[in-house]
Amino acid sequence: MRLVVGYLATPGGADALALGVRLARTLGADLDVCVVVPSDRTLPAMVPTGGQDDLLIGQARKWLTDALATVPAEVSAHSHIAFADSYADGLIREAGRLGADAIVVGGSGGGLAGSYSLGSVVNQLLHSAPMPVAVAPRGIRDSPVTRVREVTCAIGRREGADLLLEHAVRFSSAAGTPLRLVSLVALDPTFGVLRGDTDAVRQRALEHAARTLDTAKSSLPEGIPVTSTVVDGRGVEDAVSKLEWHDGDMIMVGSSRLSAPPRLFLGSTAAKMLRVLDVPMVVTPRDQPTAEGLS
Repeated sequence: MRLVVGYLATPGGADALALGVRLARTLGADLDVCVVVPSDRTLPAMVPTGGQDDLLIGQARKWLTDALATVPAEVSAHSHIAFADSYADGLIREAGRLGADAIVVGGSGGGLAGSYSLGSVVNQLLHSAPMPVAVAPRGIRDSPVTRVREVTCAIGRREGADLLLEHAVRFSSAAGTPLRLVSLVALDPTFGVLRGDTDAVRQRALEHAARTLDTAKSSLPEGIPVTSTVVDGRGVEDAVSKLEWHDGDMIMVGSSRLSAPPRLFLGSTAAKMLRVLDVPMVVTPRDQPTAEGLS
């Protein structure tokens, strides 16, 4: 398994690297730390010439050398420089070239409020990547936690929910981590009726959660704990904030139903979650026919 970390010598880059190391330890994955350098040259012309280009390459190499020096010895890590006009496109192409299972990025950089502040690069990745994207919340670089403690999967009944559950089950199986299934009933109108019958909404959610729990239990190796909970609230942020979170937890969500398989598209539900979460979030594509990915 390979994870590509989109790196810059910034706090957001340090957060991305910290999450990449945590995931690599948890999954026994190789880490590919990548800096994308602007260039109008097309690959495979990997070594541009000229004074400004040489300065950029030299700076990128120094950043990568310094970054790899902070990676623990037990994690296999490699450095890469990619050339692209778009940072997000460069990361996607490099991840594809390396056969990576996921891209890891830092969430700080302007945009949404809370522990995540998504910049234009991360926003572009979350709307176009053909593989899972793991987003690190601000400040994870200061966490002493070395491995993922528990995986939370936000389940629903919309298209793609079954695939998201498969991703989460595979992650927990590979990592040996507990799996928590969460049904956020306030977010999914298909649980009830339009007239707002809250009892019907909750009952349908409980029934769906029970079926999903049985599916997950039957798919996970014996000994890996799996739990299920139903949370409701006045809105997305209210429901998510009622959940208990610990340092080392991670949440997995699916792409919007508007996305074109196998591309990501961060939907409104996940975007609202980002405003109140301070744990890493993994967004998975609606479809991934050629690779299993991080999940």
